Parts: sequence; C-alpha cells; structure tokens
Amino acid sequence: MAWSVYLSGEIHTNWREEIAAGAKAADLPVGFASPVTDHAASDDCGVAILGAEESKFWHDHKGAKINAIRTGTLIRRADIVVVRFGEKYKQWNAAFDAGIAAALGKPLIVMHGPDHQHALKEVDAAALAVVETPAQVVDILRYVVDGALKGYTE
Repeated sequence: MAWSVYLSGEIHTNWREEIAAGAKAADLPVGFASPVTDHAASDDCGVAILGAEESKFWHDHKGAKINAIRTGTLIRRADIVVVRFGEKYKQWNAAFDAGIAAALGKPLIVMHGPDHQHALKEVDAAALAVVETPAQVVDILRYVVDGALKGYTE
C-alpha cells in the first residue's frame, strides 16, 4: 500500500526535503504533497488568475480561496498530515491546515521547537504526535508503515 503524506507549514527551510529523503532511504512506500511553496505565487494566484484588486484584503482573499482548493483537496486525500511551525514566521495557514486535518479525522503530526509549546498547545492537543525534527517524522512513518523501530532492540 502506498501512503500519502501532506506536508504543510513553514516554507523557509528544507524540512520537506529531509523527510522525503529519509523516507526514500528507508524505502518506505510514501508519496508526498504540499501547498505551493513559492511565496509570491501563493500570495498572488488569485489576482493573477481572476484579476487585480484595489484592496489588499480582496487580493489576499482571492488567493486564499484558490489555495484552499489545493490544500483542502490534498489534505482530504492524505493518509497522514504533517504540519511544521517554523521559528521565524507565524504560519497561520499551517494552523488552518492542522484544523482541517483534525476536523477530517486525519492523523496529524505537528512539528515545532520547544519555544512554541505554549502558543501551539491547542494545535498540539489535536495531534497524534508532536515532534521537533524531520528525522522524528521519518521514524514515525517507518513505524506506522512498516511496524519497524529504527535502532530498537529489546
């Protein structure tokens, strides 16, 4: 069985590539999807497709709605959703994606550093796992897909 994993959240580091490389190295039957990570394209897709807006609110609204078509569809298709909250920027869209995943009953893995624990306590409460590193996500995928623990011996 091939598993589908949706990788949402922070776009300023290579965490997605680390997870994909780890899953490939572990020979896991996992495919990945994600939101559009080109920040300008994501922000401007609405006005680029539907026409300019004088108001920044409507500019952003158009883009958010079009992006929601992609993210909502991919989250619904996913077997597991991973949401990363990075250090530098507030990822409100990631919190939205986590909420969608939780509402749909999708297994949710949340990734962030210890400095975000308090701010993300409600998001963490909806998750089945809260991790700090891409390697931990790969270890979870290895376990849930193959039932194998890396380096574990009794």
